[in-house]
Amino acid sequence: MNPLYNVGIIYTGGFMAKSQKRIEARKLRQDGLSLNEIVKKLQVSKSSVSLWCGDIKLTEKQKTRLDEKIIKGSYTGRLIGAKMQKDRKERKIEECLVEAKREINSLKKRDLMIAGVSLYWGEGSKTNSDVRFCNSNAVLIRFAMRWLRESFNVEEYRFMMYLSVNEIHKDRLNDIIKYWSEITNVPVNQFRKPTLLKIRNKKIYTDFSNHYGTLTIRISKSKYLLYKILGLIEALGEAG
Repeated sequence: MNPLYNVGIIYTGGFMAKSQKRIEARKLRQDGLSLNEIVKKLQVSKSSVSLWCGDIKLTEKQKTRLDEKIIKGSYTGRLIGAKMQKDRKERKIEECLVEAKREINSLKKRDLMIAGVSLYWGEGSKTNSDVRFCNSNAVLIRFAMRWLRESFNVEEYRFMMYLSVNEIHKDRLNDIIKYWSEITNVPVNQFRKPTLLKIRNKKIYTDFSNHYGTLTIRISKSKYLLYKILGLIEALGEAG
C-alpha cells in the first residue's frame, strides 16, 4: 500500500475528529458554557475553543450565570485557601508547642523562682502590705500557686481567695468557686465573700457558662514575703 495514502487517512481522520470537536464546542458555547468548562469537557486547548467560539454572543442570562459562577468560584477558592492557611498555622503552632515542651521539660528550682518573680513583676500587687496576685487566666493562677508553694513554702492555711465577677453570674457562684477551688487546690472554706460587680458587661461571651471572673490570691501575714519578692524583682531587673 502506498505510504502517502496511509498518511492521508491519518490526516483526514484527525481533521474530522477536530471538526467534530469544533461543532460540539460551538454548541456548548451557545448553551452558555464558559470557555474553561468547554476545555474541560472536550479535553482540547483553550486557544482552539477561543478560535472556534469567538464569534458567538452570549445572552444576558448566560452572562449573568457565568459571572455568578466566577464569583462563587472565587469565594470557594478563598475559603479553601483560608482553610489551608489555618491548617498550616495550626500545624506550626503544634510543632512549636512540642519543641517548647521538649526544651523546657521540667523546671528546676531556680527556673521556677525566676519565672514566678517575672510573673509577679507583671501581674502581682507591689503596693499593698501583703502578697496578692490577681488574674482571670486559670493557667497563670495555677502557675502562681505552684510558685508560691514550692519557692516559698507558703503554708496552705495562709491562702485566702477573693473572687470578683459580674453580678449577671450570681446564680453560678457556687460553680465558679468550685472551679477555682479545683484550679488552686484550695478548700472552698478559704474563699472569702465574692465581689459582685455592677458593671454593664461590654464583652460578649460565646459560652456564658465558661466565664469564671477574676481571682485574687492573697497570703495572710505576708509583709516580709512581699519585701523578699520585691527584692527579687529588683535583683532580676539589675541582672538584665
